Amino acid sequence: MSGIVLSSAVRTNLSTLQATTTLQGKIQEKLSTGKKVNSALDNPTSFFTAAGLSRRSNDLSALLDGMAQGVKTLEAADNAMKAITKNIETMQANIKSARGDKSFKATNFTMDASATGTVQFSGGSVGTAPVSVALTNGTSGYDQDAYAASATAFGAGDTSAVDVAVDGGAAVTITITRAIVNSVGNGDDVIDDIDEATAAFQGAIDASSLEGQVTASNTGGNIRLTSTSTGTSSSVVLSNFDPDADGAGNANTLYGLVASTPVGGAATGGTVKTVDEMVEAINSTTALEGKIKATNDAGKLRIENLSTEALTIQGATSAGVVNGGAGAANATTIGGNDVRKGLINQFNDLRTQLDKLASDASYNGVNLVKADKLKINFNETGTSSIEIQAKDVRSQAVRGISTESNSLNIGVADADEFSDDAALDARLDELSTALTTVQTQSGEFGAALNTVQNRQEFTKAMVNTLQTGADQLTLADANEEAAKLLSLNTRQQLSQTALSLASQADQAVLRLF
Repeated sequence: MSGIVLSSAVRTNLSTLQATTTLQGKIQEKLSTGKKVNSALDNPTSFFTAAGLSRRSNDLSALLDGMAQGVKTLEAADNAMKAITKNIETMQANIKSARGDKSFKATNFTMDASATGTVQFSGGSVGTAPVSVALTNGTSGYDQDAYAASATAFGAGDTSAVDVAVDGGAAVTITITRAIVNSVGNGDDVIDDIDEATAAFQGAIDASSLEGQVTASNTGGNIRLTSTSTGTSSSVVLSNFDPDADGAGNANTLYGLVASTPVGGAATGGTVKTVDEMVEAINSTTALEGKIKATNDAGKLRIENLSTEALTIQGATSAGVVNGGAGAANATTIGGNDVRKGLINQFNDLRTQLDKLASDASYNGVNLVKADKLKINFNETGTSSIEIQAKDVRSQAVRGISTESNSLNIGVADADEFSDDAALDARLDELSTALTTVQTQSGEFGAALNTVQNRQEFTKAMVNTLQTGADQLTLADANEEAAKLLSLNTRQQLSQTALSLASQADQAVLRLF
């Protein structure tokens, strides 16, 4: 109040006491907050610098949570890839077991001495369309013979033409000229004997489209034509014989050759094949190759079913190999390989697990195995980051590593495949390729995981560095501030004592009254 007058001594001590109290408040604030800079008023430069460092430290600390979740997502994918790898290795073991199993079923048969016709194979790996094998040795088919008293010599400019047809096919005109005749090499314009005539005729045939289908030979002084094909329709038919080349057909003579009908009639049945002959006939039948195996087992015909499904043999019973006639009583069934058949279901079950393992690899809604994309930021501005996504061998994004996207090309196994060793070998190659694909992708996930973990450790260290730098600018030294407060408390006490003494001097005037 303006009306109150303080002595100079009292006012001085009062000011000192007020200043001490103010300093005590500041020291107490520093001790309570632990900071020597609590506002821009304390130290503008240190305050704003520390605030920037703390803000970046906080931003990076927030990114650490995303990195930690990214690591867990990658770990989930890695767990799935390990499980898929073991699953494929188990599938390989399954195929190797099937490949190594040779417990195919077989039956022995006796070749019946009166067997006729064919024996038919169906079912198993052969299929529903029966494959027949003849039980007897057949004939070579028809002959075409011609007879004449002697060969007719060629004169100057003579030609001869005959139309030849094989097995009812289109007729081919065979023409013999002097040039061909002279090529026999006898040095004159005539053919002296039937051998030269035969050679000339064969040369003309070989120069035509009938090469390999008809052969000419000297038989009893006559040219004999024979069809090289077999079967009941095999024949050589001649027509339009024109030795004078005058355009008028002549059915009489040409080197012992005359036009005639086929000789010999229909092909007749041959002898019943021996066991060895039957083995050779079955094993050399292309449609049965790798599906049936025939062997001679102590004089019996042994048929082995190289399939997981039952094989039916029509015309073979316990009484022997008779013929391919219809009727269940004239048929034998050989069961399939039960071991391989059981392994088919195991393989397909394992294949199904690939999809389930891939589907269950999700973490927090992200499934890297199913080719979801994961992005992890490494700095507060988003300029440093990593994107992780499953890739196939062509480095193109796919829907995942599972079979439902065909990225592994692992198809469903069936009986035909497990009956065929070559197909199983191909399956092993397929699984090896799939395993390589999985291991390559697993390696990519592992590399990404190392990158994220390295950045995680780096970010932690960076956060610590930033926070330490901010603290160095703002944190108070508790010991120093405590010592200052103790000094201020002492000063306060002294100021209070001095104020009391100054006040006593003013009170001395009261003694005068």
